[in-house]
Amino acid sequence: QVQLVESGGGSVQTGGSVTLSCAASIFTECMAWVRQVPGKGREGVAIITTMTAATSYADSAKGRFTISQDNANNTLNLQMNELKPEDTAMYYCAADRRPSKCLAARRALGTMDPPDLAYWGQGTLVAVSS
Repeated sequence: QVQLVESGGGSVQTGGSVTLSCAASIFTECMAWVRQVPGKGREGVAIITTMTAATSYADSAKGRFTISQDNANNTLNLQMNELKPEDTAMYYCAADRRPSKCLAARRALGTMDPPDLAYWGQGTLVAVSS
C-alpha cells in the first residue's frame, strides 16, 4: 500500500502562484497530479516517471506548471504559476507501480478520461479568484 498526503492548497488571486506537495510513503513507477472541478470528472495535469524524472503536462498546464520530485524526502511537488480562475479545483496526488497504467495516464493528460491509477491522496483545494 502507498500512502499519499497532499498539502499546500489555498486561495490565490489570478496571476498568483501556489506550490503543492505530496508526501509519499514510497515513490512508485509514476507519480501524477490530477484535478477535479466540482461536478466534473478528474483531469490529469502532470505526471513524472520517477526513475528517469521524465515529465509530461496537459496542454492547459504547459509553461505554467512544473512537476518535480524530491527523492531524499519522497515528496512530489507541483509549482503552479500564472494561475487562472479555471485552475480552481481539488488537486490530487496519484501514483501507480504499473508501467502500462502510467503510460495510459500520460497519454490521457488533459482529457476527461480519468487517470486509472492505483493510489490516491485525499486532495487539496486550490481556489483562484478573479
